[in-house]
Amino acid sequence: MRTGALQLPLQRIGYRAWRGLLASVLALGISMVAAAAVLEGKVVAVTDGDTVKVLDAEKVQLVVRLSGIDAPEKKMPFGQRSKQHLSDLVYGRWVKVEGEKTDRYGRLVGKVLVNGTDANLAQVQSGMAWHYKAYQREQSVHDQRVYAEAEIKAAADRQGLWVERHPVAPWDWRKERRHKE
Repeated sequence: MRTGALQLPLQRIGYRAWRGLLASVLALGISMVAAAAVLEGKVVAVTDGDTVKVLDAEKVQLVVRLSGIDAPEKKMPFGQRSKQHLSDLVYGRWVKVEGEKTDRYGRLVGKVLVNGTDANLAQVQSGMAWHYKAYQREQSVHDQRVYAEAEIKAAADRQGLWVERHPVAPWDWRKERRHKE
């Protein structure tokens, strides 16, 4: 018989029954978390290549920062093209946003899915955004791999911003601008 905190419940209802009950409770908890972490709505604005505004069913507008990517700022090379590419993918469309984190600006951070297609990944695949490795720990292991591979392929194929020999990453561009101010 097992020892510790589970010993008393295990003795009363048996190990197999306890294990089944625990599995059921965990499954219910996971499904509740997953359900709470999905926002559905219509994209009513595209701010830039990694930020959109979504209007939910209750007519509440939320700003969504696409997770796992960082797109060129509007004033950077490819900034406007990145925004346009994302707009072509999601503007006016019904989307699901998977995520529950908010960033320091109050934006929901999540994966944007339109008709089952990962818009975040599409930005990286087209060379319109970088895989944001500084935050990859917030992604699933699968997404970390897929986004990293997509960036490598886009760079090798010289897609989008990768036509430039040494494109400046947005986090470096922002850092340089902060130092100049």
